[in-house]
Parts: sequence; C-alpha cells; structure tokens
Amino acid sequence: MRWLMGLTVLLALAGPASAAEQELELSVEGRSTLATLRTPAATGPDTPLVVMTHGTLAHKDMEVIQGLAKALEQRGIASLAHTLSLGLDRRNGMYDCAARHDYLTDDAVAEIGAWVTRAKGMSRLVFALGHSRGGNQVARYLAGNETPAAAGAVLLAPVTAKAEADLRASYAKTYGKPLEPLLEQATKAVAAGRGGEWMDVPGFIYCRNAVVTARSFASFYSADAGQDTAALVVRAKLPVLVLAATKDSVVPDVAASFAPLAGSSGGRVQLDTIEDADHFFRDLFAEDVADRIAEFIKQTR
Repeated sequence: MRWLMGLTVLLALAGPASAAEQELELSVEGRSTLATLRTPAATGPDTPLVVMTHGTLAHKDMEVIQGLAKALEQRGIASLAHTLSLGLDRRNGMYDCAARHDYLTDDAVAEIGAWVTRAKGMSRLVFALGHSRGGNQVARYLAGNETPAAAGAVLLAPVTAKAEADLRASYAKTYGKPLEPLLEQATKAVAAGRGGEWMDVPGFIYCRNAVVTARSFASFYSADAGQDTAALVVRAKLPVLVLAATKDSVVPDVAASFAPLAGSSGGRVQLDTIEDADHFFRDLFAEDVADRIAEFIKQTR
C-alpha cells in the first residue's frame, strides 16, 4: 500500500481547492539532497509526476525548471524538481565557481534514481525529465537500469556528443591554455589511484581559475561513450520524448542528433521542436513545452 501512503501525502499538500508546494529532503549515498514537490489541486495516485533534473552547475529553482513545473501544474501534472548535490550537502542555488570541485558526471545517476523511487511512492505514473546536461544524465540513468521505475522520459535540449566535443575543442580559446596537458595530468592521476588530487586549472566547465580534483576534470573532459545521449536512448526501453529548440545556440544539433533514432524507433522515441525557443525555453515557450509533455504523457498512460 505504498502508493496509498504517497497519496495521503499529496492530498495533504494539495488540499481540496488549490495547488501546493513542499520542500523535500533525501539522503543519497551519505549526502542530503533537496527537492521541491509541486502538486495540482486535484491529486491522486494516478496523477502523473515528473521528476525534473536541471542542467550543468544549476539547481531546482532556476527559471526553466520553475516555469515548466508551474506550466505542468496547470495541466494537472505534478512535478518533483531536485538539486543535484555536486558533492555538497543540501546544495542551494548555482554552484559557486570559487568553491572546489569534486564530483563526477555519473554521480547524478544515483540521485536521479533515488528521487524517481521516492516519486513512485506518490504516483503510479512517474516520468524522468532532464534539461541540457541533465538530459544526458537522465539518459544515463535509463540506459543503466534494466527496469527503471519511470514510465518514460523527457529530454529537454539534451547535451549531445557533438556539444561535448565542441566544449573540449574550444577549451584553449576560452581559457587561454590547451586542454590536452591538463587532461593527461588528470587521467594519469586517476589511473595511479590519485583521483582525489587537486589541480589548479584555468577553467572547468563554466568556471575560470578553478580548483578541481583530477577525477572530476577527467570525468567532464575525457571522451566518453556516455556523452552520446542518442546512443544511450537506443539502449533504453521506455518511451522518450526529445524536445529541441530551433534557436538553441548551446546545443544546436539536438534535432539532427535524434532524427535518425526517432525515425527508426517505431514511435518509441519522439522528436519535436519548439519554434523560436532558445536553450532555456523562457516565458511562453515553457507553455509550449508543457503542452508537448502533457500530450506525451497522455499517449503513454
């Protein structure tokens, strides 16, 4: 009767006539992670619940996540937006570039899985959504689980293999020093069992003059088969909706990357584009995204 316990929680939150929000906390591998649960006015065990994962160094309260969560709520869909710990307890807001960096891309998989499992105690119909790099991390979660608890997934402007390759190629131009010697140093340290060794680097992801562990630097800058989000989706067995923005300058090749898969998957993978939207789907574009998601959920039920 786990679903009944979850229903009791949701009904207590929602009340008879209004939507509700609740801050949640969950321990994952020894770290406390935070989330916001938003429920529509009429909520029950069959109310769809979308677990939302943000992009690089971001958080659950960023504009694209909040805007979409509120738009989904208006369509009778609950959401649970969580903040990835990135190695910190109870992390809030954007990651501080001045802080030391010690986290791996794959760390997100366990956190996504934990929140999806938590969501299953509240709804029979749970979907995993990821934006930008969060989309890739959701795909890693799906591909790494034979029987994921989610009923389907939504990848919103997910990072692609080409976008990751472009990030590596532009390192010298962005930070003034070549990537290769730094990556070699990090890779050798990891291979020697010294992955926790600190490195002073001219740049790490979006942060200049960063202090980062060798394992973190290697995780984000080594060529990795897991960076090919479309290939991960091939391995997933669930329905997947991929949403691309026609004016996305951060990951401009989402549609091109997923079009072959969408055309050959027999309808399991759907690809849709949001005209004139950029990478963050601001303002009314969040409504367009919510419409697509609502239709996708309706088809999947």
